[in-house]
Amino acid sequence: MAHYVLLSNFTDQGIRTIRDTQKRAEAFKEKASKSGVKIHTLLWTQGKYDVVVVAEAEDDIAATALGLSIASMGNIRTEMLRAFDSADMGKILAKMA
Repeated sequence: MAHYVLLSNFTDQGIRTIRDTQKRAEAFKEKASKSGVKIHTLLWTQGKYDVVVVAEAEDDIAATALGLSIASMGNIRTEMLRAFDSADMGKILAKMA
């Protein structure tokens, strides 16, 4: 399973309907679960990003499909980062020339 970090900001629409953000987060978690993506953490944050999510998916296609699906609703814009755990990093380092 691959790890991902999603860094999200509210759009104008998302901030206008901010009172629904917790409901939208729960719907996102359900949609993720149905698409085979496990949400480890979902946090609302201060600073450059409004929401940070740590997730795990079988592959980039599943993660990207989920990211596009939630972005298409118009409430957030998301930057998705592929992340590597210690075991993955060990494999990467072993392949270095």
